[in-house]
Amino acid sequence: MNSQDMALQKYEEWLAKLPPSDPLYQELLAIKDNKEAVTDCFYQDIVFGTAGLRGICGAGTNRMNRLTVGRATQGIADYIKESGEDPLRGVVIAYDCRHHSKEFSELAAGILAANGIRVYLFPELRPTPELSFAIRKLGAVSGINMTASHNPKEYNGYKVYWQDGAQISGDVSDGMLRKIEALDLPDSFPVLSAREAEAAGLLVWLGEDMDRSYYDYVLSMRMRRDDELDRSVNIVYTPLNGAASAAMARIAEEEGFTAFTLVPEQKDPDPDFTTVGYPNPEDPKAFALAEALGKKTGAELLIATDPDGDRMAVEISDGKGGYTALNGNQTGALLIAYLAQSMAENGTLPEKPAMIKSIVTGDFGKTICENYGIRVFEALTGFKNICGVIPRMEKQGFSYFFGYEESIGCAPGDAVRDKDGVTAGILMAELAAWCRKNNTTVRDYLSSLYEKYGFFAERFTSLVLKGQEGAARIRRIMEAFREDTPERFGTFTVDKVIDYKDGHEDIPPSNVLIYYLSDGSWFAMRPSGTEPKIKFYYYTKKTDMDKAMSAVTDLQSAVEAKLSEIP
Repeated sequence: MNSQDMALQKYEEWLAKLPPSDPLYQELLAIKDNKEAVTDCFYQDIVFGTAGLRGICGAGTNRMNRLTVGRATQGIADYIKESGEDPLRGVVIAYDCRHHSKEFSELAAGILAANGIRVYLFPELRPTPELSFAIRKLGAVSGINMTASHNPKEYNGYKVYWQDGAQISGDVSDGMLRKIEALDLPDSFPVLSAREAEAAGLLVWLGEDMDRSYYDYVLSMRMRRDDELDRSVNIVYTPLNGAASAAMARIAEEEGFTAFTLVPEQKDPDPDFTTVGYPNPEDPKAFALAEALGKKTGAELLIATDPDGDRMAVEISDGKGGYTALNGNQTGALLIAYLAQSMAENGTLPEKPAMIKSIVTGDFGKTICENYGIRVFEALTGFKNICGVIPRMEKQGFSYFFGYEESIGCAPGDAVRDKDGVTAGILMAELAAWCRKNNTTVRDYLSSLYEKYGFFAERFTSLVLKGQEGAARIRRIMEAFREDTPERFGTFTVDKVIDYKDGHEDIPPSNVLIYYLSDGSWFAMRPSGTEPKIKFYYYTKKTDMDKAMSAVTDLQSAVEAKLSEIP
């Protein structure tokens, strides 16, 4: 039976089991004569991939809906009950601003409680880093966050965490997946109401006390004394209508920033992201309103976090009335340099500090770390992998200093075992205040780092290939590069290739290729684990920025010429 026939069969099964009054039934009925739409909704079960689910909201096995969420939750409940962990340690659940996030969080809470598992539930949206913090603070066995991070408005997702506060991976992820796959769709699962769960002592509401603990942690990350900072520096912040709004505003106020302004149109939750469209702060277009407000107020720094508050991006004044967007490598390097310099001057740098970065993150931050004697570890993309290195690093006697990846994600402290856009944003504001106190700017500080460590340039591109045909082309691209590795890409000679298909050194297997070139440039390619695209990362280092950027352009063109030959 081909995939379309299987999809049609599953479609008919759902129609037969769902009552006609169910909105999911009505949605399916509306596409009855559209075989392409039916196939897209049912050709696969939504993938339990990068630490959970992520997909378009709607009816079908390949969609985010109460049945796919219920199935995942029941599978996780089954795993916890058989793990040997005490179910009364509990599962922390949070959610962001997206359509159905609150509904899905309450459903998950009800299913877990019906399985005798205590739930700690936030009654309103909270940022991802606070969820990770709460898991560790409460000693919970697991955590769930209903969020699609920075994906478009049609999406929602379901991130799963384990007791270390990091996204699930390895045996835990595999074990949960087996339990989920053993359950049928569209069967329903036992659910307790909030009132029933509370009465049984299986539902605990989290609120101001946990917020206070998390805010105190963020405040504890301060690097400089009050007299070393000028907090009158003008900063504009946008949460992009997401979950970090209240936390950032409150902490900035408590820190004493007197010109920290939120973009009013993007301050409150909006699941349609009406004023931004694509809510990814990695895309400079997301800064449009922040830039307009920044020009009015004379802001030196613009900060944005994504809808669940785990990613943080910045733009800095270009000194000409406009703003320059920084990528994740630049932002990470700035924070690494500021933290390392501050700790070195304060005498608080650990004896054996270590930084963790992803294998597709550039070498700017790594070079700064090496200058301060900070050991650098590498991991696969994703913070479940970056934070997964921490136990191994600590066994070797190292102390966590910083973790980051190029996609504007970093964790400045290990109390949060995921990307922490709130702490990173507050530290970036502190850097701006420190620069202002020293009669300089963040732009000048970045320039000084280039002058000291070399001019690093980078470029990131993605080839979006949707659906089954797109997935097949992505496979052909990776196969073609593996089977026929060129000796050259344009003027760049290939020096070494690392294929992570079977793993490499301490890095587990992954579908990633990295090409190291004889002039020190390199590029990486990998299919996305959460989106229908293949990603490319280009890196160069030269004696000035013009040469570095020119080399990046040439390298990208040469690789794309190879891509054009692959059907």
